[in-house]
Amino acid sequence: MRIVAAVSTAALWIFAIDAGERIAIAAPAQFHGPGPVAIARPHALPLRGPAPYTGEEIFSATCAGCHAADGKGAPRSTVAFAVPVPDFTDCKATTAESTVDYAAVIRDGGPVRGFSRIMPAFRDLLTADQIQRVATYLRTFCPEPAWPRGELNVALALITEKAFPEDEIVITSTASTRGPASIENHLIYEKRFGRRTQLEVDVPYGFVERPGKSWVGGLSDAAIAAKRVFYASSASGAILSGLGGVVLPTADARTGLGTGTTSFEAIVLGAKLLPARSYFQFEGGVNLPTDVSSTPRSAFWSGALGTTIAFGPITRIWSPMIEVAGSRDLTRGASVDWNVVPQFQLSLSALQHVRAGFGVNVPLTQRKTRDSQIMAYLLWDMADGPLLQGWKGRCTGCEH
Repeated sequence: MRIVAAVSTAALWIFAIDAGERIAIAAPAQFHGPGPVAIARPHALPLRGPAPYTGEEIFSATCAGCHAADGKGAPRSTVAFAVPVPDFTDCKATTAESTVDYAAVIRDGGPVRGFSRIMPAFRDLLTADQIQRVATYLRTFCPEPAWPRGELNVALALITEKAFPEDEIVITSTASTRGPASIENHLIYEKRFGRRTQLEVDVPYGFVERPGKSWVGGLSDAAIAAKRVFYASSASGAILSGLGGVVLPTADARTGLGTGTTSFEAIVLGAKLLPARSYFQFEGGVNLPTDVSSTPRSAFWSGALGTTIAFGPITRIWSPMIEVAGSRDLTRGASVDWNVVPQFQLSLSALQHVRAGFGVNVPLTQRKTRDSQIMAYLLWDMADGPLLQGWKGRCTGCEH
């Protein structure tokens, strides 16, 4: 979150710090939860004189000195910072974050998200209501409402793909718990283009135990897909997207890690925000192989219900979820496979741009022939910051 205070109200903080430090100009990772941040500040000092009521009035009084009245940022010659002040009218940089993250950085300063101390804390100057109002006002600087807002970017589930377009690298791993041992991994690269489009490349690789305790490994069937957001509304708290892709027979047939045929996928993805920072997300789709004699056509669906919980009002977060998934071959007399996946996601960095997910995929049907699986992933949101930066959060006086 690139929020820097006005010089008029923060001079004692700002000019006591080396101007060469990195300003909090990169937006922090998404909170993945609706609703305002819970800010407990019982001894806040109101602004002198008549307290500004609207977010615009608060911004003009406390922020415009550095960020300029139009939100584009004051010139470097005016603020004397080593790097440019962020431009809040840049929709690509600002819309992917949630209002709760803006409010957290306004309240407790840049260090709370691993940024520089040049961004001071306003918890002793603004009330909780004023912080929320100015954070909400900052969202209005983006002139293009077609950009989906960060509140709709809920936590990644282990099976259900997100409807929100992102710039991410995700590494997933699934291991069997019984029978012949196997490990399936995926390296997924996601690149966002424009307001509502994402390109995704999935490179799977795995290892399978053979009779005699020998192992074989290699590349599985790679996939390329494009995602497009059809509908996104912060007012209704809903997002709906479509994904279409092709799965290529890139696996070595001798390893048994692939299907040996090209197939096409068509998927509908969505999410709905619920009260108390909870959410429901879902997907449903079909897999259509070109050679049905070796691989039947199939349908699949899943839904995940979860919530986001903070370890204190302004620090790392975790998201417990329960996911139900089903699939069925599109052939006469085929049975439906049902699974339940209890899981959770945990933010590893203060910037919240690196996260991990863990869970167990438990079969509910055909239990004699299907085993439970341990599932995990590691996610890096590249748009939020470099992999090795923003891990340590510090904030004297904050409620960690």
